[in-house]
Amino acid sequence: MDRAAALDLLARLHAAQGEFYSGGDDAPLRALLHSAIEWHVPGRNAIAGDYRGIDDVMAYFARRRDHAARTFRMHPGDVLVGEGDRVAVLTDGRATIAGRAERWSTVGLYRLADGRVAGCWLLPLDPAAFDRIWA
Repeated sequence: MDRAAALDLLARLHAAQGEFYSGGDDAPLRALLHSAIEWHVPGRNAIAGDYRGIDDVMAYFARRRDHAARTFRMHPGDVLVGEGDRVAVLTDGRATIAGRAERWSTVGLYRLADGRVAGCWLLPLDPAAFDRIWA
């Protein structure tokens, strides 16, 4: 995988998510998602599940945005790019949920195809805390 192209796509994805999570338009975010997108969120919480297709993934994004009352912010960090179509990104998150300021860290394992995001497997570094935060 071309590192520069992967970094560019992920930067655009995180910027579009940030705008959407703040209450902005969903069109820039939709444009970055592959038609066969799948998104996997583990755990036992309000946002956990397996989402397939752009509409299903966008509904998940909206649920996450609304659960955090539009305070959800992501802070991408280290990126691992290899030979295949997968890229890993360490991302810190923060939001105010139910009146509490919360922070967590995840690894997003993304699959990229045709210049778009085709999949994401979210891996919380502290699954129990992630479930409590997003309960």
